[in-house]
Amino acid sequence: MSETAQLLKTPLFDLHLSLGARMVSFAGYEMPVQYPTGVMKEHLHTRAAAGLFDVSHMGQVTITPRSGDMRDAALALETLVPVDIAGLKEDRQRYALFTNPAGGILDDLMVAHRGDHLFLVVNAACKAEDIAHLTANLSDRCEVAPLTDRALIALQGPKAEAALSALSTDVTAMRFMDIRAVQLCGAECIVSRSGYTGEDGFEISIPADSAEAVATALLAHEKVEPIGLGARDSLRLEAGLCLYGNDIDTTTTPVEAALEWAIQKIRRTGGERAGGFPGADTILQQLTDGASRRRVGLCPETRTPVRGGAALFADEQAGSPVGAVTSGGFGPSVEGPIAMGYVPSRLAESGTRLFADVRGKRVPLMVTPLPFVAANFKR
Repeated sequence: MSETAQLLKTPLFDLHLSLGARMVSFAGYEMPVQYPTGVMKEHLHTRAAAGLFDVSHMGQVTITPRSGDMRDAALALETLVPVDIAGLKEDRQRYALFTNPAGGILDDLMVAHRGDHLFLVVNAACKAEDIAHLTANLSDRCEVAPLTDRALIALQGPKAEAALSALSTDVTAMRFMDIRAVQLCGAECIVSRSGYTGEDGFEISIPADSAEAVATALLAHEKVEPIGLGARDSLRLEAGLCLYGNDIDTTTTPVEAALEWAIQKIRRTGGERAGGFPGADTILQQLTDGASRRRVGLCPETRTPVRGGAALFADEQAGSPVGAVTSGGFGPSVEGPIAMGYVPSRLAESGTRLFADVRGKRVPLMVTPLPFVAANFKR
């Protein structure tokens, strides 16, 4: 059997083919990397209007307390993440991180309070391990249930609300990180006002058999175009957002990754529920004392793109590498190359000049504040 034949397909696979998508292997799925308009135009269209992304390869999971008390589920999940889950209000969601005993990141995820259960969205490449991790650690207190019969799409961009409200006006009152059940094309969907582009927008969990109808209805709106993984990556890079496996992994801590904003005061030293998560000693110490390295934004001073994996140097001519680029490419909205990477904390100040090795030549870069493009969320 060929590699392509072994790949999984999302409920929107046939729609992608009908739209002329170029399909690639990604996280075990056959996914659209771009459509006939191309990555550049797809990127710019999302920033200007609205783009529709198939993200059905992501993992969707519910955690339901066996006691019926949602606080039990929240406190159970808090044993795996350094995040305030117990303080999460109903119909709200929050960014979280699974950590390991060394303080490294097993995955990043979204957690929502759905009234009688928690709803999680985890990364495609990690979902099997995440589900096993949740099951092994929470099953005595909660029912952990993967949702294998649902699609997930993202509608992103300044015209996203106009497009989605044409199907249901319920979404117009939602603010960033709100989540609720919404009827779309007769299907019971779970809609959150969130995304991975830095733009206003929504992520929509849909029963698999209704996914094509909802996606087609959204694409019928004059401001909506289908967008592939290529533009999704350049959009998230401009927004300064991490890609698991590139910018964060089991060897990076939340503090090194500049994600300490996701750790609420109540879980920090002196907080009511401080610690109690894997790697707490390391992470709490870094929150107090700082980490030895830091994820930063990087702007090459030339037009040469600097890709992930490029070594970083403090000197143009001599010296050993001081860090590495983890994500890099061309930013269509900023009209130039951009990158992110890790450098020693002493070199992480904005304006610091560094050099990246690109095919044996050292290309100058400047440490730059993140994000490269300001967020456009509806607060």
